[in-house]
Amino acid sequence: MSAEKRRILVTGATGQIGGELVRLLAKDEKLEIVAAARNPEKAKSLGVPVVLLDYDREGTMAPALEGVDSVFMLTGYTVDMLKQSYALLNAAKRAGVKYVVHLGAPGHDNTEVAHWAWHQFVERYIEWSGFAFTHLRPELFMQNLLGYGGSQEEANGTIRHFVGNARISWVDTRDVAAVAAVALRNPAEHSGKTYHLGYDAKTYHEIAEILTTAVGQPFTYEARPPEEFLNAMLSAGADVAYMNCVYQNWIDYEAGNIVGADTIYDNFVALTGRKPKSWAEFAKENAAAFSYSNATA
Repeated sequence: MSAEKRRILVTGATGQIGGELVRLLAKDEKLEIVAAARNPEKAKSLGVPVVLLDYDREGTMAPALEGVDSVFMLTGYTVDMLKQSYALLNAAKRAGVKYVVHLGAPGHDNTEVAHWAWHQFVERYIEWSGFAFTHLRPELFMQNLLGYGGSQEEANGTIRHFVGNARISWVDTRDVAAVAAVALRNPAEHSGKTYHLGYDAKTYHEIAEILTTAVGQPFTYEARPPEEFLNAMLSAGADVAYMNCVYQNWIDYEAGNIVGADTIYDNFVALTGRKPKSWAEFAKENAAAFSYSNATA
């Protein structure tokens, strides 16, 4: 490795944000990018060095962090994220890591949403530990509509979710990765900053209308009771503590109790030099994924 290159460790490299971030940073010849994964085999296609990092096996942390200057840090959706973050940050401090870009959750510093506050505990520990830092607080991911948190019924284009008619701010995961890449390339400029990432506010009814136009098939939104979400997640074996928090979050969205839920932030162009993805653009780009034309074939 060239002495001039900064070694950056990207956790969650096999996920949507981590994988996109690796691809963006790998283009920079001044950086050495290392992908961290619990299953290194899955990360080989990224075309960068890969190391084993398992949050539940603390012995994997020190080898993964060897020679690392900066870390992109994200954790899973369980209460274990608190212990895992604590262990990783302690290992990073021992390894001499200087800069941490942390992917957190929405909300302002006085948030009453429990699992968002957990992420803020992690932010405070990063700061207390003496790292240079940038905190990312993304709103809901557009990609969630294709998976976690809701369902698209392929048989008839019905979108089901649990927040009633709430208007919520959204962000494309690729735009989250773009901001993370900017920060990791320029720590001095972005250190000490907290960036809220949400660029298009829509209700699910409005999203259904956008999908109808983009896909050319009818989409509708059906509001479902939050209890249905909780029961499904627990039946699937999801973390009880975390999913109870999300369940309460859906209730609060529907009741209008989430302060700033539909806030659209204006930082993206200044950070990246381009406009963020809108829901209309996202729907058009992913029209094939949303299409249900072959569902009954």
